[in-house]
Amino acid sequence: MATEETSERHIRSVSGKHNPLLKELRFACTRGLTENGCFVAEGVRMIEEAVRGGLHLRAIFFSESARAPKERLLSQISKRVDVVELPDKLFRDMVDSESPQGVAALVERKKTALDGVLLSKPQPLIAVAAGLQDPGNLGTLIRSAEAFGASGVLIGEGTVSPFNPKSIRATAGSIFRVSLVEGQLKDFIAALRERAIRLVATSSHKGTPVTAFDFRRPAAVFVGNEGAGLAHELLQQMDELVSIPQAPEVESLNAGVAASVVLYEASRQRGAKP
Repeated sequence: MATEETSERHIRSVSGKHNPLLKELRFACTRGLTENGCFVAEGVRMIEEAVRGGLHLRAIFFSESARAPKERLLSQISKRVDVVELPDKLFRDMVDSESPQGVAALVERKKTALDGVLLSKPQPLIAVAAGLQDPGNLGTLIRSAEAFGASGVLIGEGTVSPFNPKSIRATAGSIFRVSLVEGQLKDFIAALRERAIRLVATSSHKGTPVTAFDFRRPAAVFVGNEGAGLAHELLQQMDELVSIPQAPEVESLNAGVAASVVLYEASRQRGAKP
């Protein structure tokens, strides 16, 4: 390992895979949240979103050839952040993206208590992921939650991690701003009922049309598994089933799309600005 000083910043040049920070980066790129509570952000824009969102970077990694991203990002981050430079091939071996821009960062997750979501607004609108398996769908849900003014996203057991690299990319930066709480669905339901927040599930062709349901009152929208939907015992606990009008030839909408439509309708009824 060698070190050098560049623009008054300490930059470590690493060429071996056994460096502890590189091991943590690789874990985050392949498995999600690390033991230190960090996840990976790849690319210039995503890292800038993390910085603007006020999240702390544990370390930032550049490939040797990524001169422009390095110059752009080093001016935006604290000098206390570890900066590591890697040979191009080693960097490509580390990251998950098929088209890396030569920069990735370990970002410390923002922790939010359940009450922080439930009590954040007078009339909360909450999305609940209950068995989503596709990281793209979960990322879409988180992105739509921000777009349509939801208080946050609750993530129950059986759902893919929001810190899966593919989930992170699908949020397009919303993961840095949306309040996320992971836990057990039974605990979420008990807390929601305690605060008189209605439990709403979506259906392809049954239930109250989504445009006829009153979303101006507190509501939690449950999104189930892509293939099986909500588990039967969970469905029985819902207060309302809403449907999205669609052509009878269409069996169902993509889970992320269906959740986005419902959240949009709730936002529309509440008169929220885009």
